[in-house]
Amino acid sequence: MAPRSTSGLVAYVNARLLDPASGLDSRGALLTNGEIVADVGPGLFQGGVPAGMEVVDCHGLCLAPGLVDMRVQLREPGEEHKETLKSAGEAAVAGGVTSMVCLPNTNPVIDEVATVEFVARRARKIGLAKVYPYAAASKQLEGKELSEMGMLAEAGALGFTDGVKAIRSAQLMRRALSYAATFGLMIVQHPEEPSLAENGMMNEGELATRMGLSGIPAAAEAIMLERDMRLVALTGGRYHAAHVSTAEGIEIIRKAKAAGLPVSCDTAPPYFALNEMSVGDYRTFAKLSPPLRAETDRQAVVAGLKDGTIDAVASDHAPQDQDSKRVPFAAAEFGGVGLETLLAITLELAHNGHIGLLDALRLVTCAPAGILGLPAGRLRVGASADLVLFDPDRAWKVDAKKFRAKSKNSPFDDRPVQGLVMRTVIDGRTVYAHDA
Repeated sequence: MAPRSTSGLVAYVNARLLDPASGLDSRGALLTNGEIVADVGPGLFQGGVPAGMEVVDCHGLCLAPGLVDMRVQLREPGEEHKETLKSAGEAAVAGGVTSMVCLPNTNPVIDEVATVEFVARRARKIGLAKVYPYAAASKQLEGKELSEMGMLAEAGALGFTDGVKAIRSAQLMRRALSYAATFGLMIVQHPEEPSLAENGMMNEGELATRMGLSGIPAAAEAIMLERDMRLVALTGGRYHAAHVSTAEGIEIIRKAKAAGLPVSCDTAPPYFALNEMSVGDYRTFAKLSPPLRAETDRQAVVAGLKDGTIDAVASDHAPQDQDSKRVPFAAAEFGGVGLETLLAITLELAHNGHIGLLDALRLVTCAPAGILGLPAGRLRVGASADLVLFDPDRAWKVDAKKFRAKSKNSPFDDRPVQGLVMRTVIDGRTVYAHDA
């Protein structure tokens, strides 16, 4: 590496530039000037790098926009023993995530302007991944009364959701969507009919019966989505379905999109990389919400990613401490951590030949950024210099004990994967570098 820049200019040379938004996949270079991308392209620095710049040799590895993770539980404020903004920030940058959006199910709930501002201020002070909050759709996540959505949006909330709970009341969902339609906001739903899912531990079916565990039927997702699509048609409000996991649910969204409804959806790596068999010997790290589904559902999720029905992939990072997971299956909390495995598991879609490398990256960069209205996820002149340098073929084994996240509850623990983050850059600053 050349001496540090005296001009604030850093040249990333000998890179495979990947920008899903523009379709760029080419050898080339990128120049940052302070916090922004100053130039990028295949022909940059062909005659050599001018003096006075810091040079980062990418050794032919992939240089892409930093990942945008649209569904993360941060646990701060209120449950800092499970995760903090700092530990989540460290996990995020180790996984190549430069922007993340947190759910409002903290304590206190993110349903007031002061809490929205607290999260943003704390994240800026820590200086790792950028954090944007969703605000609660209903006050205190109780599903009874709409939150002050207009004021919360002005304060910086990117969307409105009751987090890990469905918005149960059809009337409240109708009001939320009507308000969203008027003010250009987005409602994010956990699509699961609560009374059908109540007391369920895993996917309903033969395996659950054999294991003696109460099941959550796939119909719980489909019924809630069917109801909500009617309400979207009624109101014209923008609607996003989180972590879709079933063939039926995906088909409902496919039809809604074909009918021109303002609907989008995401899934999470467990739903295209694992199925209900991972619960195996009552493995609580595989107890997720929604639950891991049947193999036919997993295949439907892959098909939905291939044909574009599913717009994005989010980590669905849900940290739980040992006391919440190392207990009998029925007593264990739902959720798995996912920030540090998001890139590697998403790249499996490319390694397995389902979609191309750029399409896999689109799911975790410009696609979620577009849904959220964030100016992120692109290699573009004038954009924030939020970058990830990764080796797409580098093999490693997931070892949750080594995670930077405070909680270690990964459903992918011990899984061999391919694709390793070598460097993460936020606003032009290197915030993570892998010890080669």
